[in-house]
Amino acid sequence: MELVNDQQQLQKHFHVLVVDDSVIDRKLLERLLRDSSCKATFLDSGDKALKYLGLLDDELENVSSTSSESLQENGMKVNMIMTDYCMPGMSGYDLLKRIKGSSWKDVPVVIMSSENVPSRITMCLEGGAEEFLLKPLQPSDLKKLQPCFLKSFDNSSEEDICAERSLSSRNDINKRNLYPQHAFKLQFLTTIVTTMLRFWNSL
Repeated sequence: MELVNDQQQLQKHFHVLVVDDSVIDRKLLERLLRDSSCKATFLDSGDKALKYLGLLDDELENVSSTSSESLQENGMKVNMIMTDYCMPGMSGYDLLKRIKGSSWKDVPVVIMSSENVPSRITMCLEGGAEEFLLKPLQPSDLKKLQPCFLKSFDNSSEEDICAERSLSSRNDINKRNLYPQHAFKLQFLTTIVTTMLRFWNSL
């Protein structure tokens, strides 16, 4: 029961970027994700997804290496990307390759399609897709994505821990630089208290 509650809490903070040119499929996925308590952003083309992620061609030189970090600094983490395979202009496979070649490469990408083409499925999975789901999606399909939820949160947790450690380390250094005399006095007092406690315990 506690495990289920933990998973539900994780999903409440889970942000899915959905890319699909079909209004009907977007509405269906919106309902499924809402029932799973996931936050979702919906876009209708691969180009818009690249723009959202900061990966457009005219921005690649300046943004591609820091796009995920800048979005996360603004509170816009993306934990998973779900994209349709067949879309006008850029296909889901093309979008997958662009994402896996960018700073978003660790974000799980799920490909969706209404056509069951084995060679296409193999190509996407070998290209880095986490899952290949057939439309129309069912609630059971979301259960298949639970490992993606956990994988993404594990990555996010590691990043958060590293960031917290870095911030804590910088704060400690600043404190030592700004208050060296206070730090010495604190250490001196701690030594005295420790010595007194040992003395009392020995009586």
